[in-house]
Amino acid sequence: MYTLRIIVNRGWYPALITVLAVLGILYQWPIEWVAPALIFILALGLVVTVIRARERQLERAVFRLRQLSEYFHRRFMGDSTLSIFVIIDSLFNIDNPKLWDWARACDMSQRIFNSWSGSFIDRMESDIGVTKLADYLSAYLNELWQITSHYHDFVEQFYEIAVKVEVPQETLDQYSKFVMEYNAFVQNFREHVTELKSIARTGIEPPSIKLAQEVVKTG
Repeated sequence: MYTLRIIVNRGWYPALITVLAVLGILYQWPIEWVAPALIFILALGLVVTVIRARERQLERAVFRLRQLSEYFHRRFMGDSTLSIFVIIDSLFNIDNPKLWDWARACDMSQRIFNSWSGSFIDRMESDIGVTKLADYLSAYLNELWQITSHYHDFVEQFYEIAVKVEVPQETLDQYSKFVMEYNAFVQNFREHVTELKSIARTGIEPPSIKLAQEVVKTG
């Protein structure tokens, strides 16, 4: 059964060419009849093979994109201790009203991000199998890039504050853990975008997916 499936999916055109060639020899069909038919079958088989190979690549790329998106949502959004917004919330422990105002503004942004990220994951789940793979991949790759780009703005803002203001060591330790895991995610995302260039137009350059900076206190 498995061998039959391979023949049907991959080897149908070599098998058909072989059968046609054998029949041509047995029945002594004129070569000018048989040759064009064999060439047509070969060309058609190669085209179908290329299309199926690209579809398999797209399927793998879509699966990888979903993995990356779900990982980002699970590890860096919501109430996760590695969410930059949860780390920013710890600044309320510092006696600095100006920081409190900024942290409160970030708290409002957190609600928007949580809603956006959750909706993004839900739409990915519902659209797969309904939308064409190429369209699905392009649309959701671009949206994940947008989410991470805006998210990184808050990472950068926290970094700029942390290098200037005396931040509790507990918060810095939490941020350090965030940086390690977030940058691993960024590297995976960059690699995925690089791989996609061979099968789809991404419109995204890997360096545009930015790394988080580690806070290094001097003096």
